[in-house]
Formats: sequence, C-alpha cells, structure tokens
Amino acid sequence: MTNVVSSLAAIFITLPFVGYILFFVSAKKFTGNHRCSVQFAMDMSTLFFVLSVHYLIITIWDKHILWVIMLIVLINAFVVVLVHYKVKGEIIFHKVLKGFWRVNFAFFFVAYLLLFSIGLITSITKFLTT
Repeated sequence: MTNVVSSLAAIFITLPFVGYILFFVSAKKFTGNHRCSVQFAMDMSTLFFVLSVHYLIITIWDKHILWVIMLIVLINAFVVVLVHYKVKGEIIFHKVLKGFWRVNFAFFFVAYLLLFSIGLITSITKFLTT
C-alpha cells in the first residue's frame, strides 16, 4: 500500500498535468459544470506544480532553492493582499486566500512549462554533443 501511494505521489509531482486532468475529469462528472471543474482542478493541482518546479530545478541545475520558492509564494501573497485591499477597500479573507492560491497556480504553471522546456532542450543538447 505504501508503494502505491508513493508511486502516485511521484507521478503527480513529476507530471502535474496528470493530476490536473484527473481532478478536472472527476469534478466534471460530479458537478457537470465546466468552469467549477477547471477551478477545482487548479486548486487541487497547485501544490503538484509547486513541487514539480522545485524538483525540475534540482534536476536541471542541481540546486536546492526551496527558500526561493517559499519567498516567491510569500511575495505572491503580499501582492494579492495589496491588490485586493486597493480594489475592495477591505480584506475578505476567503477571497484573498482563493486569489492567492490561483495566482500561485498561474505562476508555477508557467514556471513548470518554462523549466520543462529548458530541461528538455538541455538534455537533448547534452545527448547530441556526446
């Protein structure tokens, strides 16, 4: 049982799109609402994208910079709170939290795509030069 759980976690962290798609399909069957399903899948797969970015950085550059990732998350939180306060004039905690989580999804989704492309290009060039 432990092997199954660790294998599933490894798949979702290595390929966060798999988790996103599974969450989306499950939510779509349950709710029937496309927009809610997309939002649910984004919310559930955010952590997978964050961890994937961390492990891609380790794989590509052999650097452990989890502190930078945490700093980025804190900066995202600060920006979301600031923008929410400027727009609404007050802080509504659950909306700030939802916005914070979605901003992190967008940031780490783009970072994942960028790092995946960089990793693919560097491994292809290493393969061709040897």
